[in-house]
Amino acid sequence: MRAGGLFRRRETRPDWDVYLASRAREARDSRLVNFFSAGVEALSPDTPIGRVPLAALDLETTGLDAGRHDIVSIGVMPFTLERIRVREGRYWVLSPRRNLSEESVAFHHITHSEVAGAPDLSAILDELLACLSGRLVVVHYRRIERSFLDAAIRERLGESLLFPVIDTMSLEARIYRQSWWARLRRWLGQPAASIRLHESRLRYHLPAYTGHHALVDALATAELLQAQIARHYSWETPIGALWR
Repeated sequence: MRAGGLFRRRETRPDWDVYLASRAREARDSRLVNFFSAGVEALSPDTPIGRVPLAALDLETTGLDAGRHDIVSIGVMPFTLERIRVREGRYWVLSPRRNLSEESVAFHHITHSEVAGAPDLSAILDELLACLSGRLVVVHYRRIERSFLDAAIRERLGESLLFPVIDTMSLEARIYRQSWWARLRRWLGQPAASIRLHESRLRYHLPAYTGHHALVDALATAELLQAQIARHYSWETPIGALWR
């Protein structure tokens, strides 16, 4: 049985199409109105994943708490299940409103001197929204990308920027953490499979990349989703069965 059929019965899916339509009507900032309106037009939950334009998104941050930390870089990689548009990928280093820590510098290698002359997120917001507009966003661990971007937009615009995403980590968890045979492995005392980006890619024989660079990780996430759909789902799987 394919994973989509196994888990669709067990999870309650949010009505993202209803939410997007509501935000398109109620948002005050014209850029957000345009962003949500494009989502209404492009992202029907019944649309097969093979027909939807996608954009992999990755953020590097000053820490892990969206309430206390900020974004230092963003990578966006547009793609479909058929093709990754590498030349159209976008990458920004940003000046965070929270200080860099030694731990974050060691993690993503973005230094104080690099962010000193970098723009604030508000300066590149038009470009970022244009890259994501009308596309279904794909991330690896939505609680970083979605919560940090939402918190940053709330701080700058006073409005929320939530939207549906396909979370490749969540898809791996369904298969390698929540399936009956994954539970059986744990019952037998075998360690749970890692669902981190690098280890997840290894299961599909994808090449190893240097991690914690936002554009490289966006590319890695796009490739991972292509592999997951090819192995566990199909191009006809509706996006409403995948997004979170």
